[in-house]
Amino acid sequence: MNYAAPKSGHQALARRGSDLIAPDCRGLNFFDIDHSLQSLLQVYVAADVRAHMEPHYRRLGALCGGRLDELARASDRHEPVLHPRDAMGRDAESVEFHPAYREMEKIGFGEFGIHCQSRKAGVLGWPAPVPPVAKYVFQYLFAQAEFGLLCPISVTETSAMMIERYGDARLKEKFLPRMTSQDPEQVWKAAQFMTEKAGGSDVGNSELTARFEDGAWRLYGDKWFCSCADADVALLLARPEGAPGGSGGLGLFAMPRHLDDGSRNAYRIVRLKKKLGSRSMASGEIIFEGAVCHPLGEVGAQPNQGLKQMMFQVNMSRLSHGVRAAGMMRRCLNEALAVARNRSAFGGMLIEKPLMRRQLLKLMLPTEQALSMSLYTASQLAAADRGDAGAGKVLRILTPLLKFRTARDNIAVATGAMEARGGNGYIEDWVNARLVRDAHLGVLWEGTSNINALDIVTRATAKLGAHRDLGEALTARLEETAGLPGQYRGELSTTVSRAVAFAGQVAASGREDQARLASNALYNVTTAALLAAEGAALGAAGGDARRLLLSRLVVEHRLKPADPLGLGRDDEAMADALLSEAPVSLEQASALMAA
Repeated sequence: MNYAAPKSGHQALARRGSDLIAPDCRGLNFFDIDHSLQSLLQVYVAADVRAHMEPHYRRLGALCGGRLDELARASDRHEPVLHPRDAMGRDAESVEFHPAYREMEKIGFGEFGIHCQSRKAGVLGWPAPVPPVAKYVFQYLFAQAEFGLLCPISVTETSAMMIERYGDARLKEKFLPRMTSQDPEQVWKAAQFMTEKAGGSDVGNSELTARFEDGAWRLYGDKWFCSCADADVALLLARPEGAPGGSGGLGLFAMPRHLDDGSRNAYRIVRLKKKLGSRSMASGEIIFEGAVCHPLGEVGAQPNQGLKQMMFQVNMSRLSHGVRAAGMMRRCLNEALAVARNRSAFGGMLIEKPLMRRQLLKLMLPTEQALSMSLYTASQLAAADRGDAGAGKVLRILTPLLKFRTARDNIAVATGAMEARGGNGYIEDWVNARLVRDAHLGVLWEGTSNINALDIVTRATAKLGAHRDLGEALTARLEETAGLPGQYRGELSTTVSRAVAFAGQVAASGREDQARLASNALYNVTTAALLAAEGAALGAAGGDARRLLLSRLVVEHRLKPADPLGLGRDDEAMADALLSEAPVSLEQASALMAA
């Protein structure tokens, strides 16, 4: 390397030392460098939608690698502050955010309207509501820079969906125009308050009470973990006075922060939580002292439908969480590749070292699985919205599957990317430490891994038989895909059948201890089938068929037994193809799979 002549020897050492440190992804356009996403848009997004949205994706991609990334770093360092009283000593608590967070809100809620793209026509100039797949791509890109703000963005959208679905005409008129606004001064941001000291995952133990007093429903009690604590409107579960115990007694309510006369509703944010991750977003504890709320649907002393209603929002949130995990894993993979392709050690570039190559593949595989699963799940949501009952059942099992596996994989990928950078990855100057911290929240929000696995096996499988619908959908997709090597098509179809049968067997046996094994099998066989179909379709059209190779790796390393005392597979030829930036033809992919 040639260096400009410095003014002093100290400057020479500093210049040379900094040049030896591998760069990160700051300054890159996260859409332009994501060839996987660009390829899959051709598979999952209609041509007219794709043509309209790609400039917006590119614009957001530039922000994610630039200004939004800077704002996210600042917001992570400067956490929200709760002010319990105003200057007059009144209990009018407010949450103060750093200006960087407010600027991020203007990007997410205002400029891109991610919270309302699918709720109304006209956002980003699209004449109709934006299709789900196209909308979730914005979340996927946004998550690569900022995780915490996607909570209020997502919950504002899903809360509006709930009010559309269950609210009366008066509530819709009151809430929806503000919840779907892109004006930063007018938009009402939403939250979902569910967790209590007595009722975390076991929501049926919730104790928050709703009483009908003076012509209005009022809330008494507390909630223990309230993300977006400063929300303008919150959806929550409460037990109407006299209603039975357990989950069947819970009703669903919408609670505004301010009453019609502009005064504060009767609840207090008593403290903000100090959290491991998602530090930019305010989470707190709330005490309700007669807060006015509005029922969604019929509530009263009789058994109520609140939890069943709320599960619709939970499932939509699980989809959003999967998309966020996919985006965060992409950022982690890109950070690891930036290190491996630019750092020299032990006589060569890191990307040439066998163990580093193996580690990069271990980061790449779950990242690509998550992207395929997210886009496919969103496509099933679109089909279900059009009235496709089969897609609705497939969606019912896909959402907990997506949340279950991507949340866990995100932790491993974030940790692996930190290790790839080495000691610098542990330092808060770099993004890796924040990615690790944020990744851990995914296994807690919207149900832990155990809760999601039980939902998959004891409800979606045992009660609805949705595993069979999923198996039929995957088999049909494999049969319809041109260019898929015939022998591998048969192997995949057989593996799909086995995984579906195993899930059914676990459900029928009541073996809850096997629920996570069955869930892993369904997730991995689903992504193996999707990757194969995507790779073959893209390759047959003259594009990049590398997803076929990823499918083979899923089958070999996630769905087949491994001998811990044997040498194992030699994946070096596939690693060459997958770690190269050159596209892989269908012929190349087929030959590598046959080798």
